[in-house]
Amino acid sequence: MLNVSEQNFGQIAVLRCSGRLVLGKEISLLQKAIISQSSKRIVVLDLAGIDAIDGSGVGLLVFLHAWTRANHMEMKLMNPAKRVQEILELTNLQSVLATWSCEDLASLLSGAARPAHVDEPQAGRAALP
Repeated sequence: MLNVSEQNFGQIAVLRCSGRLVLGKEISLLQKAIISQSSKRIVVLDLAGIDAIDGSGVGLLVFLHAWTRANHMEMKLMNPAKRVQEILELTNLQSVLATWSCEDLASLLSGAARPAHVDEPQAGRAALP
């Protein structure tokens, strides 16, 4: 089962996910949650509570990344659980799916220095094509 809770901060939506991101209604739930944020500029997926992810979950993250870009939005991952981070590294998707720290989000929300844009690599991160 997947649970998604939503917090809105102006043009930023933070979706906190917990449970399993696997084939089934979980995929549909997260997809609908992201698409419902189409009026936002940035959607942050907090993945700290994800305890399982399969190929469908990874595929959904890639689809949502492409969908948000096509709709002039940014999607960021935050706090990926250890298993999620391992899968992202194994599939080399950490170079495509931008990951923010809690500090990056806090800086953006406080109006302090904006975290690096998706096209500006941070130390240890490759730029998107």
